Amino acid sequence: MRKLIIAIALTALAGIAGVQAQTYPSRQITIVVPFPPGGSTDVVGRIMAEKMRPLLGQPVIIENVGGAGGSIAVGRVARAAPDGYTIDIGQWDTHVGSIIYPLNYDLQKDFEPIGLISINPQLMVAKKALPADDLKGLVAWMKANPGKITFVNQNVAGQVSGILLQQLTGTQVQFIPYRGAGPAMTDLISGQVDLLVVQGAVALPQVRGGTIKAIVNLSPSRSASMPDIPTSDEGGVPGLYMSGWFGFFAPKS
Repeated sequence: MRKLIIAIALTALAGIAGVQAQTYPSRQITIVVPFPPGGSTDVVGRIMAEKMRPLLGQPVIIENVGGAGGSIAVGRVARAAPDGYTIDIGQWDTHVGSIIYPLNYDLQKDFEPIGLISINPQLMVAKKALPADDLKGLVAWMKANPGKITFVNQNVAGQVSGILLQQLTGTQVQFIPYRGAGPAMTDLISGQVDLLVVQGAVALPQVRGGTIKAIVNLSPSRSASMPDIPTSDEGGVPGLYMSGWFGFFAPKS
């Protein structure tokens, strides 16, 4: 049903743009992913593209455009023709949190929301060698070693999570900028950085595979997909929350 709704929504969008519904789509559709390959947004975009192809009867391709917290890609979509053939898979970072950047587009006026895809828990994960296995242990180690922890800043959600961690625990982190979660996860696995906040769907396979370890689920309650990972409330830092969502957006006519 969700796939059908997306197809109908895209058709309706084409109608808004002045394209007759019976002729849409008549050619390739491009989904712009605002981060490099390998991250959660890229994974969700590729899954959706695969499901949309048979429904729409046309090629649906992924174009990865990373940088500036996703604002480069979103700006590209904002300037695209409002004909339903160029859309972006947006999220909290790109369509809410990116207001911290100077933007050459208006998030409220320049986009037509197509639909919500999913809401996902965020995990704070750590390299295997970090001398802490849970949130309580992490905070204790950070207080004993002020300013030594490296915290990936791959998007606005990552940065906000790190700032919130500092504020709620009285600790300090070193933010390390990355263009996306894919490259950041690679470096976390190899031990080049200490902490990363990322969608649970992306982190969980690595956690289960033993290449990284889960510190905390940044949700008010435990997730059914990972019930063994405690929440920040259980870890002694109530209010350390961060959730993620995905949705489709298109340029408004």
